[in-house]
Amino acid sequence: MLAGKHIVLGVTGGIAAYKTAWLVREFVKAGAEVQVVMTRSSMQFVTPLTLSTLSHREVIIDMFPTAPDQGTDQRTRHIDLGMWADVMLIAPATANTIAKVANGLADDFLGTLVLALRAPLVLAPSMDVDMYMNETTQQNIDTLKERGCFIIDPESGELASGLAGPGRLPEISTLLAYVDKLLDGVHRDLTGKRVLVTAGPTYEPIDPVRFLGNRSSGKMGFALANAAGLRGADVTLVSGPVALRTPRNTRRINVQTALEMQSAVHKEFPTTDLVIMAAAVADFTPVSPATEKIKREPNRGVVLELKKNPDILKSLGEQKTHQVLVGFALETNNGPENALHKLADKHLGAIVLNNPKEEGAAFGDDTNVVTIIMADGQVDRLPRMSKFDVANKILDRVVPLVKQ
Repeated sequence: MLAGKHIVLGVTGGIAAYKTAWLVREFVKAGAEVQVVMTRSSMQFVTPLTLSTLSHREVIIDMFPTAPDQGTDQRTRHIDLGMWADVMLIAPATANTIAKVANGLADDFLGTLVLALRAPLVLAPSMDVDMYMNETTQQNIDTLKERGCFIIDPESGELASGLAGPGRLPEISTLLAYVDKLLDGVHRDLTGKRVLVTAGPTYEPIDPVRFLGNRSSGKMGFALANAAGLRGADVTLVSGPVALRTPRNTRRINVQTALEMQSAVHKEFPTTDLVIMAAAVADFTPVSPATEKIKREPNRGVVLELKKNPDILKSLGEQKTHQVLVGFALETNNGPENALHKLADKHLGAIVLNNPKEEGAAFGDDTNVVTIIMADGQVDRLPRMSKFDVANKILDRVVPLVKQ
């Protein structure tokens, strides 16, 4: 997958920067075009001349000319590169760079390019063990993961300080294979298409402080939104209450209740090409929520009268024109039978079946185990894999249904 691809390699100021000479060489040997972007501190470990010679391109360091009276053809180079790149890899990614990217700082060319980037962003953290294990660094890494960035975990071993532990930049072959696999799973087959994804739970109010809800984390829906955006789609994410950051290049609409989700989805539906309903919408809602907090009375319980919430996906199926609809069936028993019934009843192009009792598919897990059932009868049971990989597998199956 590397042949003909445009790779931006960000090099930052860690001792492992010297390894990037081999990395550039291997990318070029694989047929990729490599644009190296260096921070000033990285030049303490490897020279721009070395990486320019190996990449056959000018190495970019500064955002502006070194002297104001110099001529320049830089113009909006960070914007141009942000659209040129198929992937950007920052290796090594120091603690400082990780912190800056996580907080949106753009005080040099590399940071500015990251904000303008339209392609997948991959970071390979490399630093001493105590810096890597520091709570702040780990929080920054988690923030980047939540935003849809890809993290190549460092290897463990002896470090430059003489200490041992996680922090070593992975071998060049590992970095190469990771980028190759990522590009193999990221296609631009949704360019120009509008994708609507729902995610998370809905909260149905009992009184001003209590609600009926479920354990959905929203991670599967957010992974779908991230994957669709990377494939070129114009993505709208309608999300219930979750503690997740919005994926890059995604427009997010926050809702609380099933009725609010229904309103938001129906508003977006007419101009949408693909709808993926990954949200765990509550089936029932209290008939008459209390206007004040319900007090606990001695020897007295509380009876809730519930009514059905609208079936959002079924209502979309009844009015669709060109849209492709994908649903989720969260089942703990009789899964295939229930999924097939929903597939037909809601006029879906595909349905994704999963069981939260299965290992690796529980609420809040970063992995999932699903079966994709297509309207034409094709059934694919996938092994346990990351939710981002599951998202791409789902898109692989349903994108051909979207009218080009």
